[in-house]
Formats: sequence, structure tokens, C-alpha cells
Amino acid sequence: MSGPNTDIPASAQNLLDQWRDDLASWALPQEILDQAPESPWSHPVAMFTVGDAIEDSISHRIAREALPPEGSVLDVGSGGGRASLALVPPASMLVAVDHQQEMLDAFAAAAVARGVRSHQYLGDWPDVADAVPECDVVVCHHVAYNVADIGPFLVALDAHALHRVVLEVPMHHPLSNTNPLWKKFWGLERPVVPTGHDLAAICAALGFDVHTELWPDVTWGRRVDLGEAEGVRFSRTRLCLPEERAPEVAAALKELGDPPPRDMATIWWDVTGP
Repeated sequence: MSGPNTDIPASAQNLLDQWRDDLASWALPQEILDQAPESPWSHPVAMFTVGDAIEDSISHRIAREALPPEGSVLDVGSGGGRASLALVPPASMLVAVDHQQEMLDAFAAAAVARGVRSHQYLGDWPDVADAVPECDVVVCHHVAYNVADIGPFLVALDAHALHRVVLEVPMHHPLSNTNPLWKKFWGLERPVVPTGHDLAAICAALGFDVHTELWPDVTWGRRVDLGEAEGVRFSRTRLCLPEERAPEVAAALKELGDPPPRDMATIWWDVTGP
């Protein structure tokens, strides 16, 4: 089975420590959290469910290239399955890992609708990794910025891939688009690190033969469109604001306008023999 030496080199450890510190800089001040009427970290399942058609992407193409006919895909942090369902065919077996049961339920329903076999595992990666089977290709989209201890996470992805690992992340933190709103409502300056380049550097330092493709995602604004009322509610909750501030949030969102294309990074490597 492939994977880097478990003795992480000092160069990688320094990068891992910096990644952890950079993510920690996104923590909200406690005084803001203390007055929040509800948790700002919930994710509506509707943001992650997939429809009948999934627009193809560079990440999908790179994963598909490594899949044998009737191959298997492990989708870590699967959400509703956008990363892996787009690989059917040639994939005939999908394995999903997510920490929200609602996401796994949506994944299972979408797999049934497409006539593909699937298995779901509830829990955090890599905590549940020992219970999860190896697959031909491992995909992990839009998860890395949620993982402070990224080293073991990446090592476990590599250890579960028979052919290829494909990560997809925005070049900048996914909450970066809310930075102007935090400045407007709280006078709070938000971070600009880490980046997709930092993640690629970590993967290389861990010993993976890393390739990176950068591309603009022109569809993401359409995919996360929750409708005006739900969009305002979601943004207000993220900003730790009470319901009576909703009109102000709506006006601020209108002032920001439609989101521009988002710069994306597809980071991938082929696994090597023991």
C-alpha cells in the first residue's frame, strides 16, 4: 500500500504547523460567538445535494482518467455526492464518508436514482478510515479548509487509493467571499491565508508526486443559489446576526452583487507501490 513515511520530515511539519495556524486565524472572536442567536457553522443540505445533471469539471476529468471500467470511488466529505456521482460511469461502486447523516442520506438517494451501488460511513476522516475500504480513486472536494490536522488526513486518503487521489479546493478559503460583510457589520478584518498553493506544497512535502491544475469555476454561484430568503437567512446566521438584522443583510448582499467566478485548484497524484 502506498503512502509517505510516517516520520514526517521537518520541512513538511513546518508547513503543517503553518496550515494549522492559518486556519486558526479564521476563528471568530468569542464575544461575537457569545451573542450569536444560533450556530454560524451549520450547512443546509440543499447546498450540497445534486440534481439530475452534474456539470463536468477538470477535477472530474482527472479522476475519471484513472478509473478502470466498473471501478470504485471513495468520496471523503461527500456531502450529496457531486464529486463522485459525476464519475458514474465508469464507476460502478461509490463509497461516501461524511460527518452529517443528512448528507449521507442525500448521497444514498442520488446513488439509487442513478442505479449505482453505494456504501455510506458516518464520521470524521480519518477517524473512521480503518472501517472504510480501499477504492480505485479517492476524491475529496471542498473539505481541506475544514481540517486543521491536515497531515494524517492526507496520508489516510493516499492509503485508501489504489490508483489516484484527487483534491479540489478553492484557491482561497471558502468563506473569503464573506470578508466584506464581516468588515461591514463587525469592523472585522478576516484572513487571506491559507491557499490552495499551500495545500499543494504540503502534499508534495509529504512525498506525493503532486500535480496542480488551476481553473475558474463559473458555475459555483448557480450551484449554491438557495433563493433570496434562504440566502439572506444563511448569510445572517453565518454573520452571527439576529433575525431583525435580515433587511440589512439583504441590502448588503444586493450591494455585493453576483459572485464572480471562483479560482479553483485541483490537486492530484497517482499512488506508488510499497
